[in-house]
Amino acid sequence: MASHPAARPPLIPTPLLRRAFARIAPFVALSLVAGCRAPAVHVRDADREVYEIVRERREELAAGSPFTIARPDSTLRDRLLAGDVLDEPLDLMASLEIAAENSRQYQAQRERLYLAALDLTLERWEFSVKETGTFGAFLNGTGDDANTAGIFSLVGLRKLLGTGMSIIGDASIDLVRDVGHADAWDAVSNLSLNITQPFLRGFGRDIVTEPLTQAERNVLYEARAYERFRRTFAFDVSSRFFSILQREKVLENQIQNYDGLVVLRKRNEAFAEAGRLNEIQVDQARQNELSTENRVIETRQGLEAALDDFKFFLGLPIDTAIELDAGELLTLETWEELDVEFDEEDVLDVALSQRLDYLTDRDLVEDAERRVKVAADALRMGMDLELGASATSESNDLLDYRGSNVNWDATLTFDLPFDRLRERNTYRASLIALDVARRSAEESADAIRADLRDSIRRLSVAREGYAIQSGAVALAERRVESAQLNLEAGRADTRDVLEAQEDLVAAQNGTASAITEYILSGLGLYRDMELLRVSERGIEIDTEPLLARSEGVTP
Repeated sequence: MASHPAARPPLIPTPLLRRAFARIAPFVALSLVAGCRAPAVHVRDADREVYEIVRERREELAAGSPFTIARPDSTLRDRLLAGDVLDEPLDLMASLEIAAENSRQYQAQRERLYLAALDLTLERWEFSVKETGTFGAFLNGTGDDANTAGIFSLVGLRKLLGTGMSIIGDASIDLVRDVGHADAWDAVSNLSLNITQPFLRGFGRDIVTEPLTQAERNVLYEARAYERFRRTFAFDVSSRFFSILQREKVLENQIQNYDGLVVLRKRNEAFAEAGRLNEIQVDQARQNELSTENRVIETRQGLEAALDDFKFFLGLPIDTAIELDAGELLTLETWEELDVEFDEEDVLDVALSQRLDYLTDRDLVEDAERRVKVAADALRMGMDLELGASATSESNDLLDYRGSNVNWDATLTFDLPFDRLRERNTYRASLIALDVARRSAEESADAIRADLRDSIRRLSVAREGYAIQSGAVALAERRVESAQLNLEAGRADTRDVLEAQEDLVAAQNGTASAITEYILSGLGLYRDMELLRVSERGIEIDTEPLLARSEGVTP
């Protein structure tokens, strides 16, 4: 009778193994899905979390404008290069928007704020429940023979607490088969829990959460820097905008003067032909006309050059034709907040309580103080308590954990502070850094005081200069009118009219310069007090802190 070979164990898992696979399958599927996530999905997740952090921080600074680091698909520059034209004159608000859209510095500030918030997400993650997972298969053997094959999976949880306690829990399921002996599959599960708690070095919420605390504060610092940049940038745009408006006013004055000189020259030529005026006065009028025409040409060239510089600053193509819309910006009625007398002490107090850069300088001192505390903690002796427990199930019974298979341990470790040279140097350096931070905060306060005192003086001079120039214009207009009447009556000559006309143009140009300087000096002072705001409506002035201080209320 022929012998039959011994029956081989079935390759198909038993019902128990099928249940084991059923338990593992969801984890495996989830792992595969997570591993296949497109990079764009991760970018959207990062943006969603970061933008929420930025929004919260900026709301604390009363900044509600939208924030994004994404560049527009099509900028105004792109559209102009593609053939579009500017149909309307640019007002100040449009100039601010264009400059913000194209400025590399502006984009760099946005990105710095974004990256600070991105770092914060990592520090927050360090204190969250972190999930880990591993799944794989193996096959080993000797020479040409395979010995063992298996499938393994591991799910782990990690958690760091504010006290410094670290909790690690792992659960695994292994499927193993002895291929060489054609054995059946064996299923084994493992559970482990490890807890580590420091009691000396590294203990305490202040020490453990210091990286998270610093990351939170770094976001606030970058949010302040971003808002401060937006305000100073808006002032810079306004300065360039107003300077061009001033040049346009000067050109207008020169053209009016030229037109008046043309009329005077024609009048003198007519009188000379009639024998009522000598040729000398005709030549005087003609010479002044030519000189003024040359000044008109030079002024127009200067205006065109300034417009090109402004277009370059805005990031627009240089050959783009632009026109600025002054609106009511160059009138004191638009800036009523400038027509007030400022008390120096009130201005200094408000600035030191409002300046975002100075608030950061003061907070950096607190950061340095915390780092000293952390560095001092690193010099202490270490004492850590470690507790661990693990259990392995019975073969092919994944839920059978018998007491004999449960292991535990408890370890108390002392790390004696014999060699602390690195920690010593870090501590000493932190003390020096603290002293540097204090000096920097003091220097910042002194610099702010000096700048504000100078800004107050400039505004006072600009205010007086505007009043003087306004009076000079009225006087010059009366002189021109009187000189022309006297010329008609034969009691004055052409030189008197020409001199009066030159004085009138100089006074008009001086007034245009004075009102521009007046407005910019006032806006600069409010900027230095951190009371200049940039909103969707443009530049605004917040006078509430200054009014509260003048009424004896601490800002």
